[in-house]
Amino acid sequence: MRKLLLLLAALGVLAVSGAAGAKTVTVTITKNGYVPKTVTIVQGDTVQFTNGDTVAHQVVFKTTTGVTCTPNPLVIQPAASGTCTFANAGSYSYSDPNVKGNTYRGSITVTAPPESLSLTGKPAILIFGAKVTLAGTLSTQKVGENIDILAQPCGTNAATKLATVATTTGGAFTYTAAALQNTAYTSKLRATTSNAVTVRVRPALRLVKVAAHRFSLRVSGAQSFAGKYASFQRYNGTLGRWVAVKTVTLKASTAGVAPTVLSTASFRSTIKARLRVRVALGQAQVGSCYAPGLSNAIYS
Repeated sequence: MRKLLLLLAALGVLAVSGAAGAKTVTVTITKNGYVPKTVTIVQGDTVQFTNGDTVAHQVVFKTTTGVTCTPNPLVIQPAASGTCTFANAGSYSYSDPNVKGNTYRGSITVTAPPESLSLTGKPAILIFGAKVTLAGTLSTQKVGENIDILAQPCGTNAATKLATVATTTGGAFTYTAAALQNTAYTSKLRATTSNAVTVRVRPALRLVKVAAHRFSLRVSGAQSFAGKYASFQRYNGTLGRWVAVKTVTLKASTAGVAPTVLSTASFRSTIKARLRVRVALGQAQVGSCYAPGLSNAIYS
């Protein structure tokens, strides 16, 4: 009994999830005609004809292109039902050819589903200077539709248009963007806007050994990190983790070319040679518009 109840519950969940997508509209065949005589559905919906009369009735569509009915031909006995689905948008009139007059005449209007846009971005986190590939799909799968790509960088109040791209086969579109800081991307077609895709950006950190016990660090971003503190670290094989050696203060640099802003540091360390070292710039130092940064690892 318990297994039976679980099975019935599972079937109930399936029925609900199915109803959340395509729906079924019922047309009842009575002795006085169809109720209702006209219905409007969306592509993918189903029309169910239920015979509430005491005699059999046949339903014949004037236009059959894209119409799939079960049973076929659609002859429905008393108290029985038949269903039809419609692959194309349009107007479909139908009647019972076995009954004279206009009593058994009806129509079904099938509309195209509402437009929708989906959007993804890869990679979801990147290093300053790298690019994100935005890819999306238009639900109607139309080719040649112009999709606006919008970006809202961290700290701004509204999204602005980056570019317009055309849909290709299957309604697909792509765009490659250079994210300068954490940015939310969306796509738009007329009044339809996609989901937002947030891409996080790490500052680009470059660590170089310039001489024995001497190192230089260069941090690239769309803002200055002057005055921020970076952690010079070495890898401890015994502990299996990176440990802090010293704190390094970044200074402003005029060498950057817009939109890149450079922050640099030159420092000494008495750490012994041939150890793996790196620099980390934590979340508290990069602020809310960047992801924490890590430099390349080198040998001291």
